[in-house]
Amino acid sequence: MSRSPPNAIQLRSVGSQGTMASLPQPSAVQNPSSHSWASVCGSPPWGLSCLLALQHILVLASLLCASHLLLLQCLPAGGLSSSPAQLLASSLFSCGVSTALQTWMGSRLPLIQAPSLEFLIPGLVLTSQKLPLTTRTPGNSSLVLRLCGGPGCHGLELWNTSLREVSGAVVVSGLLQVMLGLFGGPGHLFPHCGPLVLAPSLVVAGLSAHREVALFCSAHWGLASLLILLMVVCSQHLGARLFPPHPWRRASTSSTHTHIPVFRLLSVLIPVACVWIISALLGLSITPWELSAEAPWFWLPHPAEWDWPLLTPRALAAGISMALAASTSSLGCYALCGQLLHLPSPPPHACSRGLSLEGLGSVLAGLLGSPMGTASSFPNVGTVSLLQAGSRRVAHLVGLLCVVLGLSPRLVQLFTTIPLPVLGGVLGVTQAVVLSTGFSSFHLADIDSGRNVFIVGFSIFMALLLPRWFREAPVLLSTGWSPLDVLLRSLLTEPIFLAGLLGFLLENTIPGTQLERGLGQGLPSSFTAQEVRMPQKSREKPAQEYELPFSIQNLCPCIPHPLRCLCPLPEDSGNEEGVPSEPGETADLLPGFGEQCPGSSREELRSQ
Repeated sequence: MSRSPPNAIQLRSVGSQGTMASLPQPSAVQNPSSHSWASVCGSPPWGLSCLLALQHILVLASLLCASHLLLLQCLPAGGLSSSPAQLLASSLFSCGVSTALQTWMGSRLPLIQAPSLEFLIPGLVLTSQKLPLTTRTPGNSSLVLRLCGGPGCHGLELWNTSLREVSGAVVVSGLLQVMLGLFGGPGHLFPHCGPLVLAPSLVVAGLSAHREVALFCSAHWGLASLLILLMVVCSQHLGARLFPPHPWRRASTSSTHTHIPVFRLLSVLIPVACVWIISALLGLSITPWELSAEAPWFWLPHPAEWDWPLLTPRALAAGISMALAASTSSLGCYALCGQLLHLPSPPPHACSRGLSLEGLGSVLAGLLGSPMGTASSFPNVGTVSLLQAGSRRVAHLVGLLCVVLGLSPRLVQLFTTIPLPVLGGVLGVTQAVVLSTGFSSFHLADIDSGRNVFIVGFSIFMALLLPRWFREAPVLLSTGWSPLDVLLRSLLTEPIFLAGLLGFLLENTIPGTQLERGLGQGLPSSFTAQEVRMPQKSREKPAQEYELPFSIQNLCPCIPHPLRCLCPLPEDSGNEEGVPSEPGETADLLPGFGEQCPGSSREELRSQ
């Protein structure tokens, strides 16, 4: 098979009208093995879109099972009033609704909403505050918490109370995120977040899950190693193998065939399916007992299914921590996804809408009894970079599938049969991609500057040191007031929040020039160094992808003035004649499917 087909098929950004965005020409001939892929023959078929959506579902399922398993792993059998499958189904349902809202009228980026570790850490802190726990010291290690089983301990009903309290914290965090978005909080902060704020946050986001990844991979290192090896081979070594010749839509003036890099596009599905089958043949597919229970085939999630969320001062404190950490993580996802799609950095109105709708998703999750909220998923953004393919159509399909699966706890329970090493391997590879994108962002600033070297090193090291310190401290932090203890323990063990906070404070308090900080020509953007090199029209066309659908844009004049931060500014919307453009509801951002442009060379997506 030829490695250099007649038509070089590369990844492109697409304007809101389906026209190709004019991106910079690469200065040198690039290795075909690093070429990104996109069709030049129109929209992708529904079959391929479903396969891409299925891979995102697998990554989402890894996060879903991992977060719930870590929260429920020390819960004795029979301690829940509902089956774990129903908890998974309610969380998946809210993720589907939040994903659909996010891609339709939120940030408009193809971001998948998933349970995040930023919700898990405060939830663990909150339950450890509430549950009757004893401590023991195994050997010379630090104190370890264990469920109290003595005669003086309370009954298991405290578990249900604690989970209700965690759900209350999720509701509080969602309401806070809604308020932050409605009043334009991201719009005020984002202009002050340059590469030296974003890059440490992405690096820490990639490193922060290493303990959980190692925990799941340690269940069977052979299966985990095989999965990681297959994902690397499919996405990198075989990524340039283009499989013809199956034209999706033959151009009227040309007989060119569309070649598909099958291994790269299916670099999650193929390895997971292979290892899942091998583990089943070897009898290694064991469902964790924490997630195993009888579940109905059909179930309609609704509020107060088991009981209303419990709002207490401790839940309020944990909710504040969840909101701050999830907002920091989501803003980093917006910037990262925009970079991968070769779009301008998200404008303030898109960030505000995205954060508000994420908050609504968390409120829905909490009301449905889920102990996990919804936030933009770093592993799914890493999957976009790994596959070098993503679109709004795929994100809409993911949202639809999540809603449908959320109606059947028995089907959701199939995810619990995925071997733990597979969960760990998928999260490990996708988190590694996020880590690499963080390192690649450093070049936008003057990394040789002593100022920048200090900011980067201090932010990353302290964001990883403080959580480890508080986890292994022989004496837990205690102020004498339990809600304040929950707030401090939660915030000081959130690595992404610490990295973002330290980077933001140091970046905006230590003197430095705009060029040194990577804010070229004074433009407030995390990626202005790239945007400045783009022609003006090349920046305007992709920027339209952040605009609201045309039908909703007409409602902007009716929105109260304090909430106008959710709408594009008049000078930012529309084309040069001032006529608002209508972004396509399923406009494919990545890969870009537009008109055939033979001989044109576009900037490719960097494999990071």
